[in-house]
Amino acid sequence: MSSSAISAQGSVLAIGTGAGAAKTLTAIALGNPTILTSTAHGFANGDVVTLAGFTGTDAATLNGQTVSARNITANTFAVNIDTTGKTITAAGSATSTTFTNIANVRTFSGFDGSASEIDVTNLDSIAKEFRLGLTDPGQFTFEIDYDSDNAGHIALRARQISGTLSNFKLTLPNATVITFSAYVKKFSLGGGVDAVAKTAVDLRISGAVGGL
Repeated sequence: MSSSAISAQGSVLAIGTGAGAAKTLTAIALGNPTILTSTAHGFANGDVVTLAGFTGTDAATLNGQTVSARNITANTFAVNIDTTGKTITAAGSATSTTFTNIANVRTFSGFDGSASEIDVTNLDSIAKEFRLGLTDPGQFTFEIDYDSDNAGHIALRARQISGTLSNFKLTLPNATVITFSAYVKKFSLGGGVDAVAKTAVDLRISGAVGGL
């Protein structure tokens, strides 16, 4: 049986550097995933959008969420947020994020966090008992061959200096799109004899990771 493993070669990592025009949402189909209607929205599968403007008891489930658009049709798209049984009105908007590719990526690893452990042991327990708490999404690290003129490298360095939370998108060769928000913690530079300058970048993820 041949391997079904996804090749890492050809992966593209990008950082969010701007925003497109907000698209008005006119209808919502609650469920998992959530289906949103926006006439002639122009989004493509994998586009990252930020949702806003919803009302209703559970509007916070969608408002402020940055997610990737999936299952695209001319007038609808899906987002991987479970709104089953929620109370949310259709009025809202979706604003796309514009991305700049980060050139010369050599290696990447991450999404290495884990859930916290909550000790619920009590006097009736015969052994330690635990529940899992919130998931820490962890870090994402990668190495690049440094290019001081590359727009992606410039954006990374600027975000490391400013401490601004940024959107990131990792697209694998099989069209899998992984989206996340993170702070640029480290942007180091190294070199040696008969070698190119290399930069190691550490990102601290904040919030849920989409697409995994």
